[in-house]
Amino acid sequence: MPFKSEAQRKWAHTKEGTRALGGKKAVAEWEKATGDRKLPKYAKKKGK
Repeated sequence: MPFKSEAQRKWAHTKEGTRALGGKKAVAEWEKATGDRKLPKYAKKKGK
């Protein structure tokens, strides 16, 4: 699953984020799925 925002990407690299996603391998998979895409600073809220 790719990241939807830069804020989410930064969170994933914190201790808590890495643990929540399932470890360093999982974070690496998310990075690979996202690729070099330009992401917004924050994701849009659902319904808006």
